[in-house]
Amino acid sequence: MKQLLILVSAVVMMTSCNSKKRMAEIKSIQDARDKAIASLNDCDKRTADLRAQLSTQTTDLESKTKQVGDLQAQIDYLKRTNTNLLDRMSDLSIVSKSGAESIKKSLETLNEQTKYTNNLNASIQRKDSINLALVMNLKRSLDDINDQDVQVEVKKGVVYVSISDKLLFRSGSYDITPRAETVLGKVAKVVNDHKDLDILVEGHTDIVPISTPSIKDNWDLSALRATSVVRTLQTKFGVQPSRMTAGGRSEYAPKDDNSNSAGRQQNRRTEIIITPKLDQFFNLLSNGQAGK
Repeated sequence: MKQLLILVSAVVMMTSCNSKKRMAEIKSIQDARDKAIASLNDCDKRTADLRAQLSTQTTDLESKTKQVGDLQAQIDYLKRTNTNLLDRMSDLSIVSKSGAESIKKSLETLNEQTKYTNNLNASIQRKDSINLALVMNLKRSLDDINDQDVQVEVKKGVVYVSISDKLLFRSGSYDITPRAETVLGKVAKVVNDHKDLDILVEGHTDIVPISTPSIKDNWDLSALRATSVVRTLQTKFGVQPSRMTAGGRSEYAPKDDNSNSAGRQQNRRTEIIITPKLDQFFNLLSNGQAGK
């Protein structure tokens, strides 16, 4: 009888242990499932944001294409009208030879203006496509960085990468932090893939004054911080120095209100502005003006 009781007790204990083990396995599976669902939701949100940006860019491009199409239609109408008028005037011997030459030159000028408009539209479309590709590549590269520390957006037709000072520098310093080097390395990888673009680095401060033996004021601090970023992009990540410009804006280009701490934190930033090469843009304008 005693042996039977011992055997029953052993079976009960084994059953209890197996139950606890199964409960632990079930909990582990549930935790893994919850984590996977959270990760999937985050991925869906980021995908939705990129799709929204792509939709906006596509709408803008379609609007510009329609405007150019309308302009082309007007030009074609004027060309047909002028050609018909010239033919009629020649037939009736109303227009002198010099007058006909004048109209011919006007038509030639109109053709040059049409060519200029087409070239300019092609350049605008190309720039918009490059900007969209840059924004998507940068956001993908910086996916693991807090959105409050690094912001990527298109403003005034160019791409802005705004990095907070708390990520880049220690307070009152212009020495790049190790964590910031990782961020700059990711930015450098993208800009190195687009060597036909220039990089303008702007330092910004809040309105709180600074004065140290090595930093005279906020002008000094903003310029030194911009220079530090440019130097790091050049020496550590191989960005060509001829493509870069460093500038300090001090406190005079605020992004937010300086009357509160949250606004001042937004204003303490360094912006990496990725732009088309200005000499190429001005050459295009010059060629268009010469055709007039």
